[in-house]
Amino acid sequence: MSSTEVAFDVPSFIDSRRTGLTQYGIVLLCGLVMFLDGFDTQAISYMAPSIAKEWGLTKQLLGPIFSSALTGLMVGYLLVSPFSDRFGHRKLVIISTFAFALLTFATIFATNVTELIALRFLTGIALGSVVPSAIALTTEFSPARLRATFVLAIYCGFSLGFVAAGAVAAWAIPEYGWRSMLWIGAAAPMVVGILALMFLPESMDFLIRTKAKPDAVWLVVRRVDRALPVQGPTQFVTEAAERRSAVGSLLSSGRAAGTLVIWVVFMLNLAEFYALQSWLPSMLTNVGHSLNTVALATTMTTVGGIVAAFAIGPAMDRIGPYGSLATVYLAGVLFVVMFGYSIDKPSWMMVATAFCAGFCISGGQKSVIALAAIYYPTSIRSTGVGWALGIGRLGGIGGPLLIGALLAYHLSAQHILYVAGIPMLIAGLLILLLGYWYGRGGAKGEG
Repeated sequence: MSSTEVAFDVPSFIDSRRTGLTQYGIVLLCGLVMFLDGFDTQAISYMAPSIAKEWGLTKQLLGPIFSSALTGLMVGYLLVSPFSDRFGHRKLVIISTFAFALLTFATIFATNVTELIALRFLTGIALGSVVPSAIALTTEFSPARLRATFVLAIYCGFSLGFVAAGAVAAWAIPEYGWRSMLWIGAAAPMVVGILALMFLPESMDFLIRTKAKPDAVWLVVRRVDRALPVQGPTQFVTEAAERRSAVGSLLSSGRAAGTLVIWVVFMLNLAEFYALQSWLPSMLTNVGHSLNTVALATTMTTVGGIVAAFAIGPAMDRIGPYGSLATVYLAGVLFVVMFGYSIDKPSWMMVATAFCAGFCISGGQKSVIALAAIYYPTSIRSTGVGWALGIGRLGGIGGPLLIGALLAYHLSAQHILYVAGIPMLIAGLLILLLGYWYGRGGAKGEG
């Protein structure tokens, strides 16, 4: 190599190029991974009544079945996702997707509750391993001007998976039994895994940090821009790697306060999201709405989150991530309170406010994931997102329990939703604080 050769700057290259087929392919593949997560998470709730009937289970035994995969997700987020920063995002996406497919296939042959819970737990670990890597790959290959937009786009796959699970279950379970959902749930990730093996590139940052051959790095670079010459440079520049362990780096380099704030916001948002998903049908039924209206309102909270992605993502990229997300949360205070006010009002009003509340709650959850992906540098991004999702699951567990406790004290659904505005207010203020600390230059210590 010549001493005068200028190293090739990979982040600047991504930011300066027009988005191409390879990048859109990554968004599509990673969106499919998120779709599988949403489908699996929701499918078990549709299978549960048939499982209970066939095996003669009580309602109490359904609880551990529901929670086993969610617990596995937390383990995958916290313990397995850091391996992605060490061994490569592509490898973890492919291995975890195939593991998810095989474990779902094995679940078809479960004959008792113990086997089912164990397999659901392991399936959750596989899903929890793949999601942060998919987000990290999407972020790395996205130009800065589209980064939040693309992360929110792939996370729409999760919501679409939720919706698809209901549609598929309505057709498949009455016709072919509850195991048909597992056949579908095993075949789909097998196809996605094969597509990832064929088309998903490895992280350029990972290749550079692990001192891969220059030709291997250049091969990936040329996938982004085919107009580049076949012969590439021998030196590349990427973000500086962290000296500490990936988990330790989340709380070092001036990043500790921001990490703790992100964790708290994740917990607040997931508590709100899962509380709404878990209790909304019961609360709406108790105030006298018909089953069709209940289903429509519940669906509208999910649809609101999908629509939000197409508005909030571009706003985060163009206006700024902190101000945009804080606005969503603070608007959420108003919409959640309005939803509480309208819960026993005419159906059209209640459904409209359910959509607005879902826009801020579900949309805010997608957006704070995008914020975490932007906040952490490339070398620890998968770990940062994985730990935020894992810690946030504590809120996802606690939110429904808190609503149940409030209902036990005979608090009305209307007043519970008034109280539910408080977490949104706290989350909005914390994001404003985060923006004040780090808004101008990103997380301290980056680069």
